[in-house]
Amino acid sequence: MTDEKTASFAALLRRCTEAGTLLNVTFHSPTDGDGLKVRGELRQIGASRVLQLETSLTEGRVAQRNLSPEEILLATEELFDTYRKADLTDTGGSASLMISKKGAVTLLKKGKPGEGEESAPLRGNNREKRRLLDGSEPFLIPLGIADKNGRIHDRMQAKFRQIARFSEYIADAEKRLSGDGELYVCDLCCGKSYLSFAAYHVLTAVCGRKVRMTCVDLKESVMDYCRSVAREAGFGGMEFLAMNIGDFEPERAPDLVISLHACDTATDIVLDFAARHEARMILSTPCCQRELNRAMDCPTLDFIADIPILRQKLASTATDALRLLKLEAEGYRCDATELIDPEDTPKNTMLRAWKRTDFDPASPEADEKRARFTRTASFLFGGHIPDHWRIRED
Repeated sequence: MTDEKTASFAALLRRCTEAGTLLNVTFHSPTDGDGLKVRGELRQIGASRVLQLETSLTEGRVAQRNLSPEEILLATEELFDTYRKADLTDTGGSASLMISKKGAVTLLKKGKPGEGEESAPLRGNNREKRRLLDGSEPFLIPLGIADKNGRIHDRMQAKFRQIARFSEYIADAEKRLSGDGELYVCDLCCGKSYLSFAAYHVLTAVCGRKVRMTCVDLKESVMDYCRSVAREAGFGGMEFLAMNIGDFEPERAPDLVISLHACDTATDIVLDFAARHEARMILSTPCCQRELNRAMDCPTLDFIADIPILRQKLASTATDALRLLKLEAEGYRCDATELIDPEDTPKNTMLRAWKRTDFDPASPEADEKRARFTRTASFLFGGHIPDHWRIRED
């Protein structure tokens, strides 16, 4: 898309790149609603200064593209065919461009972008990959994971690897949560909140977002412990509620719902909560999927189900796949991946889902997804689908 205002934004981006005053630029709010962003910063590659654009993919992976100043105008025009918003900051000020769904373009400026006299910090491209966690984070000591010198205790090495890997998923999730406002995060069945603290740290200290986070679990004593850790770590945006997750009502639609190892149908309660309250993104690692193991009534699969250890694995895999089918029928894009090496924990499947902005519950596509879920659930449960598995009609 090209008009006077988008051309002005592209020219401003080129001018900031040429002058070396650009701090960052972000293209977000894609037209297909997948939540991905493109971020750009100045880089020094050999003798040349370039604008390096980084597109978030999945599992913390990115695709990079280096642009010379001469290539920026065309590249920006192409990006505005995909993204409806862009924000630019340089040492002189900032600029934001917004394209409405009807094609109206608004360009706002603050300060004097493009007129900065101070050069921006310039990094080379050949730098060591930054680890999100290195052991010195303020929550690791009170949790008993690291000592005061930032050394991870031997007995907690596996737990730290789990937390570090989960942190990468959180950083990837933040890239999909476009916008710069406060993030509202819910961790349900949080337990001692190892991952809650990691998520809060990454979103605030690494991603630079303002965060309000509510963690819910049953035991008041455990929530008291988590409150003390949060105070010691200086995590003022976290709250801990001792209550049944089925009784919890969020203050608004959550941006992110997370859950680690919620046992059996507790995971289904979490996923139902997230879908019912239209969470923008969900990260869930299930645990001990017993329900289908007990209730499965599918003669076609008896050649597997008659062998106890294989029945257990079948039920676990089928339960997680059915959960994703249900979320797809409720308007989410979904996938599944590994949280961590199976040697650290066998409960390592990560279910991920992000809310589609292009999903119409009354469309033929939605009807087909609901029908597919119902067929599959009926097949596995022998025609008697439990009430809590049914898709809500409202």
